[in-house]
Amino acid sequence: MNRRIEITRGLLATVMLLATLTGSAAAQAQPATTTHTTGWDAMTFKKPSDAELKQKLTPEQYAVTQHEGTERPFNNQYWDNHQAGIYVDVVSGEPLFSSLDKFDSGTGWPSFIRPLEPANITTKSDHQLFMERTEVRSAHANSHLGHLFDDGPKPTGLRYCMNSAAMRFIPVDRLEAEGYGQYLPLFQKAKA
Repeated sequence: MNRRIEITRGLLATVMLLATLTGSAAAQAQPATTTHTTGWDAMTFKKPSDAELKQKLTPEQYAVTQHEGTERPFNNQYWDNHQAGIYVDVVSGEPLFSSLDKFDSGTGWPSFIRPLEPANITTKSDHQLFMERTEVRSAHANSHLGHLFDDGPKPTGLRYCMNSAAMRFIPVDRLEAEGYGQYLPLFQKAKA
């Protein structure tokens, strides 16, 4: 257990150093403010070109989703978000995670015990930073989202450690208006 903690601390220190060295202006960029009203449809989604993504996304969102970047811990939009709602891919809008499965991992990044829609998540081995990790990507936009670890709480024991810059949060009171009304019953059950 102590070895795992040492590795996690070392990884966190390395990521923080890399984010500090590469983060400056991009890390401070604010998320794009685009009004979304169409929801998600896998049948009609076509990933935008690289040039379109550079225009649509902030520099940090582009670096994270398209070049496997990592934002700074404790200095990102959703690490401490406690609102009820869902998180969708910033590129495609595909539903990824729910606030009902979010927990405070103490890492400074938004963490979840499971995906909202498992079909919208893919994983692959990642050998960056001199260790093997499991990278998490969105299935349809192929956006880099973050990494998966096996040190999460019950019932899954998993920690999906995500980058805020890869996601857009939709609060419960906007789900219907933005085309994600099918997820409202999840939050109505949680209230009961």
